[in-house]
Amino acid sequence: MTIHRIAGALTLGLLFAGAAAAQTALTPASPQPDGLKTGLWVNYAYPADVKTLKVARDWLNSGKEAGPPLIGLDYMDSDPGAPVLTSKRAEFVAAEIGGYVRFDQPGVWGLQIHSNDGALVTFGGAEVDRFNGRRPCDTNGWVEVSVPQAGWYAVSATYYQRLNTGCLMMRWRKPDGTTEWTPRDAWGFR
Repeated sequence: MTIHRIAGALTLGLLFAGAAAAQTALTPASPQPDGLKTGLWVNYAYPADVKTLKVARDWLNSGKEAGPPLIGLDYMDSDPGAPVLTSKRAEFVAAEIGGYVRFDQPGVWGLQIHSNDGALVTFGGAEVDRFNGRRPCDTNGWVEVSVPQAGWYAVSATYYQRLNTGCLMMRWRKPDGTTEWTPRDAWGFR
């Protein structure tokens, strides 16, 4: 009985150690940008229908138009009929988003991205969130990332919204455990 308990404890310890080692490592922008505007840039396409990231990407690759900058990933679930993000439409929207996010200290950060519908988000060259389907405003849960130094990290995202309402938001948990919706001044673009 004792041997089984020890073996079980060792197995759990290895699982937790493996989870800690599996943190996604981000690469800071090099050189670090300066003189950024607050927010993120965005391009839109307006598909006849969109249910996957591939369809969103195909439409964006075949023709897109620049939209007004985003305030960041800070768009709560919209009312039916309200435009998605800063687009011209309330439904059937694909968006290509870019810029930078600033982490103010090194360490392990938790990220939680909410989307309605699909999103593929990368920070510092690493994928931090992917949902390829349709859903109400929801999240895949927390992902932990390793931030090697304070500073700016490149942001790249593909997002789409099909019907009814849309959202794209992010919360983060700092290395000290503080959890908050990502502040608007943490986002920048050229």
